[in-house]
Amino acid sequence: MRPVVARVDWDRAKTHGENMMDFDIAVKMHVYRTIAATTRAPTIAQVAQTLECTVEEVEEAFQRLFKKRLLVLEPDTSEIRMAPPFSAVETSFRVLVDGESYFANCVWDALGVAAALKRDVDVAATCGDCGQPMSMQVRRGAVVPEPWAVHFAVPAAHWWDDIVFT
Repeated sequence: MRPVVARVDWDRAKTHGENMMDFDIAVKMHVYRTIAATTRAPTIAQVAQTLECTVEEVEEAFQRLFKKRLLVLEPDTSEIRMAPPFSAVETSFRVLVDGESYFANCVWDALGVAAALKRDVDVAATCGDCGQPMSMQVRRGAVVPEPWAVHFAVPAAHWWDDIVFT
C-alpha cells in the first residue's frame, strides 16, 4: 500500500481565505496513510516534499495537531513521536499485521492499530509488572480471550497529563 499523494495549491488556498484546517487535515491524513503503508512516520521534510509546501508550514501544522492531541511531537525536533495509536519510536508493544511490524504506545493503542487498519493482528508485549513476554491476538475485530487482564494504572482522563509516560 503506497501513500496517496495529492497536489494542493496551498498558496492559492491561503490567498482565497480557505481555512488552514484543510491543510492540517491533509497533513494528518498524509501522516496516517504513510504510517499505514510503511510502518514508519514521515519526517517534516518528507511531508513538505509530498504536499509541495514548506517545512515551516508542516512544522506549524504539526504544532496545531499536537495542540488538538492528534500528534505527539519529540520535544527537541518537532518530529512525530506518536500518531495515536501508532508509535514512531520502538516500544514494548509490537503489533504484527500481514507480515509488517508496527509499534503501539500501549496495549490500548495496540487494539487501536487493529481497529485503524481493520486487520487481524498479533501483539507481542511485555508484562509491565513482571517483565514476562505476553501476546494478544485480534481476530475479526475481537480480542481472542487470554488468561490475563489489562490494567490501566492511570485513569484515561489523565493520560494526556504526561502522554509519553502513560
